[in-house]
Amino acid sequence: MNENQPAAGQAAIRCEGIKQELSKVFFGQEEVVSQVLAALLAGGHVLLEGKPGLGKTHLVLALAHSFGGDFGRIQFTPDLMPSDVTGFTLFDMKSQTFEMRKGPVFTNLLLADEINRAPAKTQAALLEVMQEQQVTIDGKSMKLDAPFMTLATQNPIEQEGTYPLPEAQLDRFLMKIIIDYPEAAVERSIVSQVTSKAAAKGLSTSSVQQVSSQQDVIDAQHECAAIGAVDEVVEYAVAICRATREAQGISLGAGTRGAISLIQVGKAYALMDGRDFVTPDDVKSAALPVLRHRVQLAPEMAISGQSIDDALVAIVNAVEAPRL
Repeated sequence: MNENQPAAGQAAIRCEGIKQELSKVFFGQEEVVSQVLAALLAGGHVLLEGKPGLGKTHLVLALAHSFGGDFGRIQFTPDLMPSDVTGFTLFDMKSQTFEMRKGPVFTNLLLADEINRAPAKTQAALLEVMQEQQVTIDGKSMKLDAPFMTLATQNPIEQEGTYPLPEAQLDRFLMKIIIDYPEAAVERSIVSQVTSKAAAKGLSTSSVQQVSSQQDVIDAQHECAAIGAVDEVVEYAVAICRATREAQGISLGAGTRGAISLIQVGKAYALMDGRDFVTPDDVKSAALPVLRHRVQLAPEMAISGQSIDDALVAIVNAVEAPRL
């Protein structure tokens, strides 16, 4: 790597290397990979929504391998307790002392599987960790090692026995990313590779090479924050969010955190593209994953069959982008 190359250019090369490694085990989902990587660069958390068996776990595991990060997983169930997430203290009879047992949140990439299966108190324990990036157990606070990112999954087809996240908690997620079925040719390739070895172990994240380090990711996050966003681009992000509050058919619009998130993700897109400035197109590209979980359709629009994404596309297209 050229040491004289601008920091944004070096980060873009590292990001491209990570994308190439992820493509070894997560096929045909380039947009999803870019969005997840953008969230990591922006220091945010992701809500992943997709039907079972589409490779969400493979994606998170492969991402951890690509920069040498630790991976943790929590399977959320109705009987999961907050201490199962954060950890707890246990009295050791032999030493007559309290021993700290750290929970699975002490990691770099945390997969919170089916987060809406657990009750509100357990959900809140994780969301507090996400917001503060620290854990408090029996009055003792401990910072999580950087980088830290939570990827929480939801199954969109099974809602019985679930505890939907309230809007205020959904707003804590930087992006909501939809993973859809791959194209037919890609799906055939996945099936062939997975079944090429005994016990369907033909597609393993062990094939993903480490092409970056945890410090590289932390440095890239600092570089991402330093990307420039001129006033016109900031005004554009604010205008999109304000338009969601005034649009017909929207019962709940995006708040100020939505506009902040648009700029954060726009900076990540710029960094991955090797630029040190945000363009209106970066903001436009970020609009759907950043805003789809922050707005609600009015009942009459939902009944008509229109989706949130359809409404957002119409709103974004109606807001005039600045010419830079």
